[in-house]
Amino acid sequence: MHIQAEIQQKSKSNNTIYLLKKAKEIESYNLTKKASSYVEDQLKDGKFVEQSMGSGIGAMKIGKLADAYDRDEIRKFGAQVYKSLANHCDDIQVESPSKEAIELFVEGFALSAYKFDKYLSKKKENKLKAVYTTNQKADLNTVMHIVEATNWARTLVNEPVSYLTASQFSADIVEKCKDSGVKVEVLEKAKIESLKMGGLLAVNKGSIDPPTFTIMEWKPKKVTNKKPIVLVGKGIVYDTGGLSLKPTANSMDMMKCDMAGGAAMAATIYAVAKLNLPIHVITLIPATDNRPGGNAYAPGDIITMFNGMTVEVLNTDAEGRMALADALAYSDKFKPELVIDAATLTGAAARAIGVHASVVMGNADKAELDLLEEAGNHTFDRIASFPFWREYGDEMKSKIADLKNLGGAEAGMITAGKFLENFTSSPYIHLDIAGPSFILSEKGYNPAGGTGTAVRLLVEFLKRKAK
Repeated sequence: MHIQAEIQQKSKSNNTIYLLKKAKEIESYNLTKKASSYVEDQLKDGKFVEQSMGSGIGAMKIGKLADAYDRDEIRKFGAQVYKSLANHCDDIQVESPSKEAIELFVEGFALSAYKFDKYLSKKKENKLKAVYTTNQKADLNTVMHIVEATNWARTLVNEPVSYLTASQFSADIVEKCKDSGVKVEVLEKAKIESLKMGGLLAVNKGSIDPPTFTIMEWKPKKVTNKKPIVLVGKGIVYDTGGLSLKPTANSMDMMKCDMAGGAAMAATIYAVAKLNLPIHVITLIPATDNRPGGNAYAPGDIITMFNGMTVEVLNTDAEGRMALADALAYSDKFKPELVIDAATLTGAAARAIGVHASVVMGNADKAELDLLEEAGNHTFDRIASFPFWREYGDEMKSKIADLKNLGGAEAGMITAGKFLENFTSSPYIHLDIAGPSFILSEKGYNPAGGTGTAVRLLVEFLKRKAK
């Protein structure tokens, strides 16, 4: 569903939403006495209700825009308005003295309009397709570029592996970025073999489909960073667990989402390009499926990685870190100022904090982690920081190889991060998005299925870095 958002008075439906801090702000909109009174009553309740639109007017009392929860209430209000009116009118007007409130409303409104209906034989189109405002300061273009990127990530995650093989994943990225200014190079299996990316190739051994390694780059003429920021995304397009077949009920049902990190990183650099941010960014996506095919890698195998380190395989379901490790090692060739990876890496992360945030850790400067946390609070695409002590890394040492790919029963999200830390010499941040990247039921402006987690977070982070 494509939503149009523009700054001009165009609403045909005459349905208008007011976002106000104080009731007296309604005076500047020249409403009738009856309409003004109606808005004031709505502001007392503080919330929009569906029945309020019978008069063509709705309102919400907005809180402190510096507060993460107050900001997200406006997004959720936008989503509520969309869902309430989706089949009742063609467009709406939103007005507020605050440009930021309008941007937040439009963001939630447009994000909630997303549908993944590609495979429905009978598609249902909603009537509501546009939102307008007269506030000339509202930056709706930025909002809609970020929404578009988030929705693209959602769609990639929602696609089944019957369509989205590793090769198709890379082809979709090439097609999407064709006119964006992002340069895309796809390394096929022969090139991956020549580079000796042992981790990615090991995971791919059980599949009949070849792996890919996608390199994306955004480098405008004038940039604010001397060294690039490298984003690395896990691209496991489907995960059976390999020979360590996932044993629990329903544990494979959502495994088409195991490339959500790759989708997030592809969508992030795409949004950065659409926003024309003056920052040099590179994205790396190692992609394959993980299956128990005839020549699948097995527990006990010793794998030589791209950087020459050896890894003892204890569990083939710890495959994401094997593919990511090669990509992290490859990132060193760019001499980046910072490397960030995103992956649906561990069930431990989801068990630790649920679907409300991504787990984050790393050895980058505290200022970088603080900036990422600020970006998360700003977008409500939040992070929860975990320790990154060296003791956790000790659990990943093997007696017969340099490392093993599985730690102990506790703190699995941290030991996985410590494993990956071995493969890059650059300042490093690890994002485990296993909890929020795919949800089973609608939540606010996030639909059931792929949520596009980390896209809005990282775009905001890079916007701040670009300054």
